[in-house]
Amino acid sequence: MPLDIFVPYWGDPALLKETVASVFAQTNGDWVLTVIDDCYPDPSVKEYFATIEDERVSYQRNESNKGITENYRTCVSQATQDLMVILGCDDVLLPNYVDVVLQAHRDFPDASVIQPGVQVIDETGRVVRSLADSVKRKFVGPKTDATTVLAGESLAVSLLGGNWLYWPSLAFRTDAIRKVSFRDGLPIVQDLALVMDIVLQGGSLVHVPTLAFSYRRHSASASAATLTDGTRFAGDREYAQIAEDLCRAKGWKKAAVAARVRWTSRLHAVTLMPGALLSRNPKAVKATFRHAFGH
Repeated sequence: MPLDIFVPYWGDPALLKETVASVFAQTNGDWVLTVIDDCYPDPSVKEYFATIEDERVSYQRNESNKGITENYRTCVSQATQDLMVILGCDDVLLPNYVDVVLQAHRDFPDASVIQPGVQVIDETGRVVRSLADSVKRKFVGPKTDATTVLAGESLAVSLLGGNWLYWPSLAFRTDAIRKVSFRDGLPIVQDLALVMDIVLQGGSLVHVPTLAFSYRRHSASASAATLTDGTRFAGDREYAQIAEDLCRAKGWKKAAVAARVRWTSRLHAVTLMPGALLSRNPKAVKATFRHAFGH
């Protein structure tokens, strides 16, 4: 059973080639790769894929730019295998990734989501650890070195307290991800929203601590850019209210409180306050203080 790997592409062609190379470097060749180019204005990408003669690889280009959410939906609609991953076009699979997630799927076939071990890299590929990543690992994520199945309200409380998942590294049971939909209007937090919808519908997540993925975090990322103008915080607050309402409707009181408090998100805003003040940007200062201390 091959792993369905999708890459919704918009970005640096050089990093995309590094991503594709990491797929070819897998010790387990049981995979298929589909790259969906969201009309990125660089002809070299199409030319690059024309040189690849491997029946496991396919490349397609959208006629017009659909945007990230719609391109994600296209990936899900085209999946043909039992297990799929929506890989970031600048992230890197470690050589054991396919082995790790396929084995987890065999061991826990009912699990909707698989989270393998992840390291964070910067623009140059150097392994780094930000304050946010350290907090997630030490205070929010699973406190065990063993493979663990998580589900129900306890998983919801954990994720709403601080999203410790790394979206591009997640492998999904295809039938499970098709039962939910990416929410419109939440491009930065749509990953958490989708996983939470799976959890609310009774889906489970397997956390496999084995390191198998390199997640690239750099200043040019969409999530990083939106911090400076406050739109990231606005999206966080909007989804927090949605999640609180959904959890209350399900009777998950602790999860509803976690959504309202969202302590790691507020803490993140506090750490950004000095920079906002030094920038002398009134919009950034207002957004940061509101997110840290407001509702």
